[in-house]
Amino acid sequence: MKYDKNKALIASVVPGLPEPQRGKVRDLYDLGDKLLLVSTDRLSAFDVVMPNGIPDKGRVLNSISVFWFELLSEYSNHLITADVDQYPESLQGVKEDLRGRSMLVKKVTIIPFECIVRGYLTGSGWKEYQQRGTVNDQPLRAGYQNGSKLDQVLFTPSTKADQGEHDMPVSAATINAALGEDVARKLAELSIACYTKAADYAAQRGIIIADTKFEFGENSAGELILADEVLTPDSSRFWPQESYRVGKNPPSLDKQFVRDWLDSIHFNHQPPAPELPDYVVEKTREKYIEAYEKLTGRAFG
Repeated sequence: MKYDKNKALIASVVPGLPEPQRGKVRDLYDLGDKLLLVSTDRLSAFDVVMPNGIPDKGRVLNSISVFWFELLSEYSNHLITADVDQYPESLQGVKEDLRGRSMLVKKVTIIPFECIVRGYLTGSGWKEYQQRGTVNDQPLRAGYQNGSKLDQVLFTPSTKADQGEHDMPVSAATINAALGEDVARKLAELSIACYTKAADYAAQRGIIIADTKFEFGENSAGELILADEVLTPDSSRFWPQESYRVGKNPPSLDKQFVRDWLDSIHFNHQPPAPELPDYVVEKTREKYIEAYEKLTGRAFG
């Protein structure tokens, strides 16, 4: 395993297995009939991977995803197990390195679109609304402010860009043409259903899920399967209800602290990224752990 100076896991290594497919945050190992997904402590912002990581971030992401997969178990997902004691014999020698930050998952064919769901108007959606009165070319009524709760939850898909590239919004016509109207409709319905159930639960824990993005795959039978990470601080905007005010973005329990710091130093959103200072690393770690503890009601560690 490769760690940085703050003991954040930057890259996983599993002896006896081929080099994994490395995404922005997760390392994916092909085990033949299944996959091993390892959540590292890497962090990406503006689709650029930072040179140093956030200690414990991978464990937080993995644990939150497992929590949501269980809560949303009425919808098919790719999780087989996150219990390292049930992993194949070939992984038992490194199970303590994998404990808490990995899961065995089913093989699926990933749908090549990010399924973004918005319950509140913020971020890129707010910027587009200010310019054109739309979000992903969907017209909205006048009168919304930054951070307003939307009258209706929106499905606003985007491209799934390669590392270093930026995801781009896609219209309903584009996703219909690429996947067929039936699959596109099911994706929208599943995404909105998962978001709505999760948002209702999070509200009981004092957290607003402003928006999130899901990924889905198809199994050999053509069934849509919820995959990758689910409703984590990397894929969602979590706002504490106590600090929510319409008209501004409250301090969020995710990587917004990193984005704000990068903007303060005028980072151009292109690699290479600057190294994050220790205080940004520690503050971000605190926010990830707070999100986990508030959502699950469990102490982290």
